[in-house]
Amino acid sequence: MYNNRNMDKMFNVSLPVNILREGSKFIAYTPALELSTEGNTFEEAKKNFEEAVLIFFEEITQEKKTEDALSSLGWVRVNAKFVPPTMVSTQNETFSIPLMQ
Repeated sequence: MYNNRNMDKMFNVSLPVNILREGSKFIAYTPALELSTEGNTFEEAKKNFEEAVLIFFEEITQEKKTEDALSSLGWVRVNAKFVPPTMVSTQNETFSIPLMQ
């Protein structure tokens, strides 16, 4: 379970989150962290995702690798905060692919 005792400073950040249905599971994913979770319901996937984001930041903060980890994901430092890459578009595209038999 997530424990925030080691995070003395917090800031809010807005992340794009996609929630997909795969069979009976719901998958929550953000390209900004290359992070995903699953749940049996939409709400569970969202709750699990929120916890995973907090754990991700707790781990990179404890390891003192925040700047390296976020920079490798396209984040930039603006003043004392990090800003994630901007989602430009999410849309369905149609592609022709070979029929697999």
